[in-house]
Amino acid sequence: MVPTTSSESETKSSFHEVSNAKPQVAVSVLADKKLSANGVTVQTETLTSTATDKSLQNGDIQKLRVSAHREAAISMGQLNGAEYIGINEVRANNAKKVSLLPLIFLIFYEVSGGPFGVEDTVHAAGPLFALLGFLVFPLIWSVPEALITAEMGTMFPENGGYVVWVSSALGPYWGFQQGWMKWLSGVIDNALYPVMFLDYLKSAIPALGGGLPRILAVLALTLVLTYMNYRGLTIVGWFAVSLGILSILPFVVMGLISIPKLKPARWLVADVHNIDWNLYLNTLFWNLNYWDSISTLAGEVHNPKKTLPKALFYAVILVVLSYFFPLLIGTGAVPLERDSWTDGYFSDIAKILGGVWLRCWVQGAAAVSNMGMFVAEMSSDSFQLLGMAERGMLPEFFAKRSRHGTPLIGILFSASGVILLSWLSFQEIVAAENFLYCFGMILEFIAFVWLRIKYPNAARPFKIPGGTIGAVLLCIPPAILIGVVLAFSSIKVMVVSLVAVAIGLVLQPCLKFIEKKRWLKFSISSDLPDITSHGPLLD
Repeated sequence: MVPTTSSESETKSSFHEVSNAKPQVAVSVLADKKLSANGVTVQTETLTSTATDKSLQNGDIQKLRVSAHREAAISMGQLNGAEYIGINEVRANNAKKVSLLPLIFLIFYEVSGGPFGVEDTVHAAGPLFALLGFLVFPLIWSVPEALITAEMGTMFPENGGYVVWVSSALGPYWGFQQGWMKWLSGVIDNALYPVMFLDYLKSAIPALGGGLPRILAVLALTLVLTYMNYRGLTIVGWFAVSLGILSILPFVVMGLISIPKLKPARWLVADVHNIDWNLYLNTLFWNLNYWDSISTLAGEVHNPKKTLPKALFYAVILVVLSYFFPLLIGTGAVPLERDSWTDGYFSDIAKILGGVWLRCWVQGAAAVSNMGMFVAEMSSDSFQLLGMAERGMLPEFFAKRSRHGTPLIGILFSASGVILLSWLSFQEIVAAENFLYCFGMILEFIAFVWLRIKYPNAARPFKIPGGTIGAVLLCIPPAILIGVVLAFSSIKVMVVSLVAVAIGLVLQPCLKFIEKKRWLKFSISSDLPDITSHGPLLD
């Protein structure tokens, strides 16, 4: 990877085939012309394509167009319908790409990781509303978010993910705000998993309930899993597959054991006058969001234009089933005690249904599930920082990769944030990250619709049907839900979250000032196409 300064505009050539011409035509295009962009002289790239078949049938027409960048650099906010050449098509690095199955389980752990953490929905609203929530909520939120991620992630298949989406539609300032809020939300989210890990083990090891042993356990767990992220995304992906199987298997056994004890009437218990809507909505929202997080790993995926939509489709099914059936088992096979339905209660249900051995198995599954969620989230957060650095939004050192192809500085920054925030309670962490996440999703919806309106003919390997009107309608239900979640936020969470947003608003101009003074080096990776002026997609 050869970086160029952000003030330079690198020129590239693109090939477009028109008509029904055969693809095996020998082409050699050498562009050695110097252009002047904003007073900076730049050298055009030399592109060469070779093929084996030089024959064309009569009547076939091959038109080749070589287009260089415009002579003046254009800001990222002016997309001009640019054709996007994915990072997989242009980057040559030694890191192995992630295939379909590991990608499914990475998404599974980005979003879910199993039913651990859904217990509060029963505590807040009772069995009926908990079950309905995990059937209806995915249709309102998860499916639209997954579809938008599939379209935008294949349109811009690079590690910047949603940062690039928003930058392309609204400009680099708002792209940075998106990156700041999403990264902070992700780090806050990751701080949950050591907490949940220890909550499930503290019944077996009471010393982990608090004090110095708990602090040391959080530090040790964070360090071990951070090292695993450092070793490479492929390892993390297959590690996620293994952990996913281990996390789900005990609930399959629990389901078989519970069949004789199931009483369907228990599923219908509801008390509309005794519902904690804040806890209920925040728990549902937290357990069914973060579908877009996988977009920050798109540059590490094998053939993302095909693999990403498939992985999202299968992951949606896996996530919904992994929530609904354990709740069905727990609420139907055990007498209802709403106050007992808190984080870690599934291990108690396992003991009631199968004995101590099943309880230990569920506790072990919860532990490995939290490990899986931690490594998946940290991968997404750290590669997002790398992607932002490759776009010149962060200092260049964030774009440096380890010998394993991983973003070392991004991993260390994300791990530090996890350690600093792990002292917060479960409910405080969930509420704070949901608030920030909502702001980020609002920007994503705006970017999605705006790109549909302004550039309807841009290349979209996966495109949601329905045109611009369909895009708007798709965003309405989740947008309303965002408003509801924000409305139920506590004053404390709202103030802390707004302060975090304000920091991002000031941080971007400060970084630009640092870049201008050359106190730190910023650069745009030459491996990435210029999405603003690369050339029209469709004439």
